[in-house]
Amino acid sequence: MPQKQCVILGLGNPGPEYEGTRHNVGYEVIDRIAERCRITLRPHSRTNSVAGKGRWRGHAFTVAKPQTWMNRSGESARSFQRRMRLSGREFLVVMDDLYLPIGTLRLRQSGSAGGHNGMQNIIDALGDENIPRLRVGIGEEFKQGTQKDHVLSSFDQKEREMINPTLDHARDAALMFVAEGIVPAMNCFNRRTRTSEKQPEETPGRAQSS
Repeated sequence: MPQKQCVILGLGNPGPEYEGTRHNVGYEVIDRIAERCRITLRPHSRTNSVAGKGRWRGHAFTVAKPQTWMNRSGESARSFQRRMRLSGREFLVVMDDLYLPIGTLRLRQSGSAGGHNGMQNIIDALGDENIPRLRVGIGEEFKQGTQKDHVLSSFDQKEREMINPTLDHARDAALMFVAEGIVPAMNCFNRRTRTSEKQPEETPGRAQSS
């Protein structure tokens, strides 16, 4: 079932020095959603985020990029929860996953953070593991002990050509979550393992911002 209200949180680190890095793919997905739905993103001090409201196929939703460090993303999530009286199921957290190949998306309804500090902080802040999340593969080829350097590095040209279509698919998966709910989004997008696979044609939707 579609959500009556929901917040899509794209995780990343604020500041120009982190733009385009692997750890900030959540921010990039939010930017693509905002562009598709003509949403203006503005600073939102009460939730310590850059956020905006929009509509997709008749469903209202909020997109936000927490402006804390990644491992404190729960502060923003908790603020949205209190202000909008949300349950964990009414969030979709968009995050990077260094254990998935580039070109891979994985949606889950709930579960542990899988070692992702931003997701773990959100789980701790909301006191709930039943939080839908969309994991974007950022590449799994790195030497042991270099995880931090890997996630904070930028994509090379070849990787960027691979990740850009993936981010578009992540945008579409998030919008399906808004309109239809997590299960249809999982059924549609979890079977798409790589961006090289042929994608089904989309039915055009009307986008509005508010």
